[in-house]
Amino acid sequence: MAIQNILLVDDSKTELHHLSDILTRKGYQVRTAENGEEVMRRLAELKPDLILMDVVMPGQNGFQLTRAITRDPNFADVPVIICTSKNQETDKVWGIRQGAKDYVVKPVNPDELIAKIRAFG
Repeated sequence: MAIQNILLVDDSKTELHHLSDILTRKGYQVRTAENGEEVMRRLAELKPDLILMDVVMPGQNGFQLTRAITRDPNFADVPVIICTSKNQETDKVWGIRQGAKDYVVKPVNPDELIAKIRAFG
């Protein structure tokens, strides 16, 4: 299945704009969410092909959201890539243990990000 629709989750409008720009230039359709409540609304509207998830956010953090989404039978098949400034090996391991399929550290290298997304398509 080719990845076309991406749900981009980040509480920073600057980061949302930057990552949306990278993704839309490569032909992806991007919807955004800034917090856990918005993520759940977006998931109810349209099931994405992939989720790009920040970690540090108010309310539920990205690790908690990733765990909730990947353990939900309706969304367990949607790959989650953690996209965060948290660059410690323990953070990466924890993210994968929560159900993420991959991990990207900000600032994002656009070519690396697109390669990781394409690996799921």
